[in-house]
Amino acid sequence: MSRRILLLIAVLTMPSMLIAAESKPNIVFLLVDDLGYADCGFNGGKVTQTPQMDRLAKAGTVLESHYVQPVCSPTRAALMTGRYATRTGVYQVVRPKAKWGLPLQERTLANALHDAGYETAITGKWHLGDFDPAYLPTARGFDHQYGHYFGAIDYFDHTRDGMDDWYRDDKPLKEEGYSTHLVAKEACRLIAERNKIKPLFLYVPFNGIHSPHQVPEKYLEPYSSLSGAKQKLAGMLAAVDEAVGQIITALETAGMRENTLIVFSSDNGGPAPTDNTPLKGYKGSIDEGGVRGCAFANWPGHIPGGVRIKESVHVIDWYPTFIKLAGGSLEQKLPIDGKDIWPVLTEGAHSSHESILCVKSPTSAAVRMGDWKLVINDGPDDDNATAKSKKKKAKAAVKGPALYNLATDISEEQNLADKEPNRVIAMRAKLQQWLKDAVPSGAKP
Repeated sequence: MSRRILLLIAVLTMPSMLIAAESKPNIVFLLVDDLGYADCGFNGGKVTQTPQMDRLAKAGTVLESHYVQPVCSPTRAALMTGRYATRTGVYQVVRPKAKWGLPLQERTLANALHDAGYETAITGKWHLGDFDPAYLPTARGFDHQYGHYFGAIDYFDHTRDGMDDWYRDDKPLKEEGYSTHLVAKEACRLIAERNKIKPLFLYVPFNGIHSPHQVPEKYLEPYSSLSGAKQKLAGMLAAVDEAVGQIITALETAGMRENTLIVFSSDNGGPAPTDNTPLKGYKGSIDEGGVRGCAFANWPGHIPGGVRIKESVHVIDWYPTFIKLAGGSLEQKLPIDGKDIWPVLTEGAHSSHESILCVKSPTSAAVRMGDWKLVINDGPDDDNATAKSKKKKAKAAVKGPALYNLATDISEEQNLADKEPNRVIAMRAKLQQWLKDAVPSGAKP
């Protein structure tokens, strides 16, 4: 076939390709690391000014019961697969040089959206394995990768434990700059230089506001009344808020804003001294303060503004929701735990979840059914912990069941297990259904 004929075919088909792209939403997922439930203004925060996030949240729908995992790698695995940690074995943080990651048999959200015709990109923290090229983002469905593989990097020199951790398209990259600024700059570049005949899936997992607590001095000045880690956290969150605003401006400049679904979430409950008010506990626990994330969704003309939803949803739900919106296929070999929550977001429908699993390990888990939450801690669950720390954790854990009515006791102060024995039996049976086939941790000694 001649080059002229091929060019003619391309010209004739381009309008239909553009129409197809425009009929599918661009999807931007903003994930903030170690953000407390009440750190942002839209969720009650009064310390740090977060005008960009607050504006988006106000114009969209806030998810008051958006569940995530207790720590970062498991939440990322759940988002990427639509499956609980009991399926993937990602209960723990994937650390540098670890010989494991998100299992290769897992189909990722990026795989599914790429197959549905999307350009796919990640800018920020991966945290799902790097020990073999098959585990890297560009091998897991992403067309573009930028940022780091692990947590706790230095924000300025991008090292962890003396080793560089900064890449572009999974190739080492030496670059100067504050990482929050660089992640946002790359997101804006990807938006501006996107393939205009394809919708865009842009995943932006910021490393802010995770430790180490580092931020340019100018962000500390408005918070001179604070000191130490609290002042630095306020400055770090302000920098992330600014970055979110830059990404929104880039979408507007590119003419994409009206056809872009934006989802915002923390990756786990915040650690001290972040603010999880009124929730009990912090990052690493299956208390509400460890597994209830700060979240909202925004899409002008599609998701109502000024709404707050109490209905329980989970980060696994974005997998089927996004794929369905993208016109992709949900047919796959591995079962999907997530539910399509589009009716919840747009019609005020009840969640399709009969129960939601909050899991730290097969021996430390909770189940939420309606307003009720049952917590079981049967022993230490960190395969990498020392014998001493395991003993300490086991001593601190609440043995036996703890039952809470979250509608009247969101802070989990009153254990009603003794008063509701039949409910405990029924909920424990449901929890055991979730846990009976739980795979062991993928973490290697």
